[in-house]
Amino acid sequence: MDDDDRVSAPTPTPDRFPAEVRDAVRRLEGVAERTPLQRNARLSGLTGADVWLKREDLQVGRSYKIRGAYTMIAALPEAERAAGVVCASAGNHGQGVAYACRALQVRGRVFVPGTTPRQKRERIAALGGDMVELVISGDSYDDAAAAAAEFAAASGATLVPAFDSPATVAGQATVAVEILDQLPEPPDVVLLPVGGGGLLAGAGTWLHAASPTTRLIGVEPAGATNMAAAMAAGGPVDLDEMDTFVDGAAVRRAGAVTYPLVRDSGAELLAVPEGQICTEMLDLYQTDGIIAEPAGALATAALSGGLVTLEPAQTVVCVLSGGNNDVSRYAEVVERSLVHRGLKHYFLVEFPQEPGALRRFLDEVLGPDDDIVRFEYVKRDNRETGAALTGIELGRAEGLAELLERIEASPLRIEHLTPGSTAYRFLV
Repeated sequence: MDDDDRVSAPTPTPDRFPAEVRDAVRRLEGVAERTPLQRNARLSGLTGADVWLKREDLQVGRSYKIRGAYTMIAALPEAERAAGVVCASAGNHGQGVAYACRALQVRGRVFVPGTTPRQKRERIAALGGDMVELVISGDSYDDAAAAAAEFAAASGATLVPAFDSPATVAGQATVAVEILDQLPEPPDVVLLPVGGGGLLAGAGTWLHAASPTTRLIGVEPAGATNMAAAMAAGGPVDLDEMDTFVDGAAVRRAGAVTYPLVRDSGAELLAVPEGQICTEMLDLYQTDGIIAEPAGALATAALSGGLVTLEPAQTVVCVLSGGNNDVSRYAEVVERSLVHRGLKHYFLVEFPQEPGALRRFLDEVLGPDDDIVRFEYVKRDNRETGAALTGIELGRAEGLAELLERIEASPLRIEHLTPGSTAYRFLV
């Protein structure tokens, strides 16, 4: 969707929104799952609160996105259905559109960026079958959105926005309807992940009206804080830089429909570092037996990372928004988690070209609980020395200070590559 489409998109009015959400609830009966709300012992113990997970990773297509996609497509007049639909997606919305197209027998085309994991691409193709064509376009969601908008204008197909549409927002609001139905009392705190803002706009608006005392928190990845940027600027703006690791929430610009709804919901916004998201993904998998994608772990990562202050015994709900994680990404997830926790560090070590140089490094520099996990000879500078990229995993994060002291005392020339530096991004 281009900027003009965003600006002209109508925003749901407060008087119509409840009716639109109730219509979405009716349309989704027998289509979307009423996903479970499960108490999480790990996060409850960690925070002292009563933490519940809304398991949208168990939804059809393994994310909440089917709610908005199906709601919009099902409401289209017959003539628009006959012309087909098109969407842009980081992966999950495309699965919702694909499922809706096959269920409603509507032709569709799904544009995804090249960063979309293979697992999500394959699921889009499987869910859509012969009714959907998958097209890879660009390197970000916004690239795919521009291509989808061009195709819609040229073909007459209806654009089904991932987040920036009143019907999509109303569909996502059904998550909040279920949360309130599943608890005996309204929750004290609800944490929702934020990409383009569709879920926070829909669920946040519903919760703000139905349970005004509930504290709403929207959680963005630190590398893609488009909604916070919109709040600061007084309207949607483009992010100059964006980390696409959290692919389900890597959106450069907040929506024109979603922004005012999020603003008026009274929601707080906070950003979670990508490394903390990775750490939470691993805890969800290893402790809770839950496979979460990066965007799916956003809300719970805010709790496990200590970024939210809670009162004892408060009822807290985190929406676990998606479980479409490609297993091939876990190596990067582990890497980012180790770096974030201060357990993994990289160095350029200049070794003299003589017998025993590496042995002296192991004996004099490495600690007893440290381990070399990467050793890559970079190049031979001359006949006397040669540099090696060396990755070291510490036994404990506090051991870094001691390691740096031993490095300082060593006769070897050793450069610490710090995260964010040019050399670090190039070599690691």
